[in-house]
Amino acid sequence: QVQLVEYGGGSMQAGGSLRLSCVVSASFFRLYPMGWYRQAPGKKREWVASIGPGGDTNYADSVKGRFTISRDNAKNTMNLQMNSLTPEDTAVYYCTAQGPDPTMTRLRDYWGQGTQVTVSS
Repeated sequence: QVQLVEYGGGSMQAGGSLRLSCVVSASFFRLYPMGWYRQAPGKKREWVASIGPGGDTNYADSVKGRFTISRDNAKNTMNLQMNSLTPEDTAVYYCTAQGPDPTMTRLRDYWGQGTQVTVSS
């Protein structure tokens, strides 16, 4: 069973930094895109950043220049370095990875359980 586990959430004052990590239990995910989403209380889940298997990255405008996504394929790990945090970054952060379903006939999205990030002013 494929599992994604996030680490690194917590509380921080505005202007501070946090680093989130996501470990994937299956090695073949190094071949597929991965990303981060977040969901603030009362809001829809929104895309934050994504990274392709070759390391190409994309960011939501709200985090561009402050967040950096990276991956270490040898360790099946993806990271999100978050700098200059603001209260608007408060949310549950989810990692996601694309990969083959158990039948190995189609691709699907896998999700972690989420980790809380709280930024106080």
